[in-house]
Amino acid sequence: MTPLSPAICALLGFTALTVVLALGYVGYRVALVLSFKAAANSWTRGAASHVDPAIVTRVQHAHMNCIENLPVFATVVFIAYAMGQLALIDELAMVFIGLRVAQSAVHVINTNATMVFIRGNLWLAQMSIIVFWLWQLYAAH
Repeated sequence: MTPLSPAICALLGFTALTVVLALGYVGYRVALVLSFKAAANSWTRGAASHVDPAIVTRVQHAHMNCIENLPVFATVVFIAYAMGQLALIDELAMVFIGLRVAQSAVHVINTNATMVFIRGNLWLAQMSIIVFWLWQLYAAH
């Protein structure tokens, strides 16, 4: 069996993080529905009739942020793979996923100004790595 590259491991980790966050808030809602404490349609888009606890809302927002950013990361990994250049992104792949996990954790912990500032800088660091990778991949063609 061939070992997975760090980039592929990071992609699997990012995907797993996205799924875990989804299960976090969906699991809470399913429990409410199954215990007859809320109707299944209580969380319609844009007009929620049920107000979730703040932490559940933060988990949902962290999940949505992963949904927004996972395709960008996955695209870079797939392009590198298709070009036979995974080694170009392997070196920073674990740094990237570490930043991603930290950003999601900060998102879930609190939304005060300091935490939002930290979260924003963690995101900026991730985007800086993406731009660096894009440059490296372009230069490798």
